[in-house]
Amino acid sequence: MPRGDKSSYTSKQKRQAEHIEEGYEKRGVPEGEAERRAWATVNKMTGGGKKSGSGRGKAVNKEPAQEGGRKGGAASRARPASARSAAAKKAAATRKRNAAASAERRRTAAKRAPSASSRRSAAKKATEGAAKRTPSASSRRAAAKRATGGAAKRATGGGAKRATDGAAKRATEGAAKKRPASAARKAPPRRAAQGPGARKRRATGGRPRANQGASRRGGAGAARSKTTRRRATGARRAGSGS
Repeated sequence: MPRGDKSSYTSKQKRQAEHIEEGYEKRGVPEGEAERRAWATVNKMTGGGKKSGSGRGKAVNKEPAQEGGRKGGAASRARPASARSAAAKKAAATRKRNAAASAERRRTAAKRAPSASSRRSAAKKATEGAAKRTPSASSRRAAAKRATGGAAKRATGGGAKRATDGAAKRATEGAAKKRPASAARKAPPRRAAQGPGARKRRATGGRPRANQGASRRGGAGAARSKTTRRRATGARRAGSGS
């Protein structure tokens, strides 16, 4: 470990050395000498570094600090009376100045803080404002009634209209799907014309001309085939009689 290394001292020991050094410097001791005396005092009190040095496990000896106090007291007693009086007057003035400053701070804080009456009035105003903003029972009932009426009106008007339009649309689409294409293309029936032709068609049963011709041709052919069968039957009979 290099000479002057303080890594084995704890932070508390380092603070003690700093305080002792400052005290020596205030009394006019040079900086280097003050530092040497400070660390000598710490080593005498603690026995060395307590982190990893020779001071571990040793009790703290306060005699060196007391010795310094005795020396300081003797030096203070050796001062003349005028010097001690001046120091005492200076200390009294300092205490008086500090007391006045603390009193001024307290008065300022008291002025800034609201009084009891102002706090009560503020609380009263807040309560009244909240009461005004809170709606009464009658106003709540009226608002609920208006909301209910508006909702029912909207539901009856728009909902019923939409339902009717949707039902009509669905019915139209269903009828169009069910109706065949031929029926959709079928022309509407003509109105029967009044005249001789119409009376003739009514007499013949309203059949078309093609059907009427077919029926006529069918009737004539049937008559001719009947006559032919009769002739053939007569010929057979004559042959069997001869």
